[in-house]
Amino acid sequence: MLNMTNPASVLLRETRDGICTLTLNRPQSFNALSEELLANLLDTLDQIASDRTVRVVVIAGAGSAFCAGHDLKEMQQDSDQARHQSKFGKSGETMMKITDLPQPVIARVHGTATAAGCQLVATCDLAVASSNARFAVSGIKLGLFCSTPAVALSRNISRKRAMEMLLTGDFIDAETALDFGLINQVVELDSLDQSVDLLARKIAAHPPRVVSLGKTSFYEQIEQDTKAAYERTSRVISGNMMLEETTEGINAFLEKRDPYWRSNKT
Repeated sequence: MLNMTNPASVLLRETRDGICTLTLNRPQSFNALSEELLANLLDTLDQIASDRTVRVVVIAGAGSAFCAGHDLKEMQQDSDQARHQSKFGKSGETMMKITDLPQPVIARVHGTATAAGCQLVATCDLAVASSNARFAVSGIKLGLFCSTPAVALSRNISRKRAMEMLLTGDFIDAETALDFGLINQVVELDSLDQSVDLLARKIAAHPPRVVSLGKTSFYEQIEQDTKAAYERTSRVISGNMMLEETTEGINAFLEKRDPYWRSNKT
């Protein structure tokens, strides 16, 4: 299945072999998150959530950068605090939609990912970056502490690493981001698409119901204390044992054959 939206749209969508790529398409603004782009992204994620043909989502950026954060020119035109709060709230809603999405989401990062762009990377379940990628939460240099990006950032990397980035606004390179735990892989730019596709296909090959169950459980337990997390995940994994996919997977392992995931056939 291939479905490409209008090339003039601020968000492009393409689905192939169960992998849906969403491309932020404001290259002239380094894919800054305008109200229009955020609205498009949120609506599209809502559609994908109920699309059983989509196994994995990839978020990418057109042009020379991944995402430069919120559109400051657009935001500067509004002097009403309630309006600003509404905009940042919509951004947070979009980030939460990524976490709540049944399908895993991979950030394909090249060039710069700053402020809310760095937040977007931190929010995605996985991230693969080119060796030329750079990351920053640089609002402090403009007199604007990156409070909302800090939510995702501080849930990905250590507190001291996060505070250093937030308080200095300095860029870190891809290798440092890998060391911090912000991203999963660093590859050369000409290998970026191949590496993202390989990772996406590995995930897409697994039964989608189990992948979705696992993603939901992961984010639920990580916010709980250890005792509650074990209680929650014990219920989840015992329910998982009752699925036909699990029966097939265990039988295939014991019989030394490849499993047949009937739920992967659409």
